[in-house]
Amino acid sequence: SFHKYGDFFPGTGDVKDVGVKSGKNYSVNCPLREGMDDKSYKQVFQPVLQKVMDLFQPGAVVLQCGADSLTGDRLGCFNLTLKGHAECVRFMKAFGVPLLVLGGGGYTIRNVARCWSYETAVLLDAHKDMAEDIPYNDYFDYYTPDYKLHLTPANMENQNTREGLDHMRNMILANLQNLQGAPSVQFQEVPPDFAAGKVRPGMEEDDTGRATGGGGVPGNSDPDARRDESYNADGGRKAEHPAEFFPDSKDAMKVD
Repeated sequence: SFHKYGDFFPGTGDVKDVGVKSGKNYSVNCPLREGMDDKSYKQVFQPVLQKVMDLFQPGAVVLQCGADSLTGDRLGCFNLTLKGHAECVRFMKAFGVPLLVLGGGGYTIRNVARCWSYETAVLLDAHKDMAEDIPYNDYFDYYTPDYKLHLTPANMENQNTREGLDHMRNMILANLQNLQGAPSVQFQEVPPDFAAGKVRPGMEEDDTGRATGGGGVPGNSDPDARRDESYNADGGRKAEHPAEFFPDSKDAMKVD
């Protein structure tokens, strides 16, 4: 998550918030200051997401494109343009994994419409063909005064220094480095039968001393071969539970 942090609702998402217990280091937070511009955002977004993708190797990605980070947002305090915002979408699209793109925040409605229209075009590789002039529509007057697609950054100070962003990026990459490979079930070589080579009741021993099933069939070669399950792996007889039924005279029903 890349977000404004500090004196700002909800007040969570510090870089040190990395998850707890078995989920430790699986949560990635990138807290940012006011005035974040395109260049600074790219400085942290791309190396962090590259590392996340390399490490987690997801089968699909859900990308939430909140538009409250755009310049001129009523509640947000960043200074991104449409092109800077959409560069994140293009970067994630380039990984070639299934990508589910969602909306999010955004409180200057005309800029939300601009953003999601442009980023839909980026996903369809059609953004270069988009006209800069907003076409006439029922909401045309909302796009006053210039009626243009792209936004001009505001004249505001970027409180995110290069040194601060480098330090935070390195902290995040160090946290991710603590993870050992992708967090998924990996294929492991199936270990041999722990009882291989032991002669159990009902088995024979071949010329090499290897345990075989009846008739000289290796004990492990045929998974469908029947065994006497009343014996355990060490050759000892299993205890009989009093509630179980066994094929002997004890269970024969007496009929008058």
